[in-house]
Amino acid sequence: MKEKNLAVELLKRLIAEQVHIYKRTNLVKSEKFSEIMQSAMNRYLNGMLTNEEVIQEMLNLAKQIRKAQKAGEDLGLTADELAFYDALTKPQAIKDFYENEELIAITKELADTLRRNRTIDWQKRESARARMRMMIKKLLKSHRYPPEGMDDAVATVMQQCELWADNMEI
Repeated sequence: MKEKNLAVELLKRLIAEQVHIYKRTNLVKSEKFSEIMQSAMNRYLNGMLTNEEVIQEMLNLAKQIRKAQKAGEDLGLTADELAFYDALTKPQAIKDFYENEELIAITKELADTLRRNRTIDWQKRESARARMRMMIKKLLKSHRYPPEGMDDAVATVMQQCELWADNMEI
């Protein structure tokens, strides 16, 4: 392409759209992809990357997004379950503490519990949100999740659950 700046901007917009779609379903991955894209664009704008290099970084990010979408299939998880799995495993220490099979079991149980107990008034009534938070904490506590000192892990799981509930179709 003769107009490299135009190619960069077009590619950036396409990837930003994909990240935005991800943001509605998978909190952890959308944050990761947003950071990677923003970092590449900042380096490009500061003159640290050439047009060709930033285009290559954007293409690599697009491949990572595609690979992330297929990761759930490899684990035997649906897109919703993969989002919960990503939230559960966001801190690296979690992967060291639990076996992968145990994390998948927690993920499936969490998704199943939320599906069975979802309500129409989730977004409107604080009591419905509180009940859902209580169920999530109880389930995580029964699996001794997270290990000590990982309160932010529970917060991430809660945010993902709220995002899921806000975007679900009843």
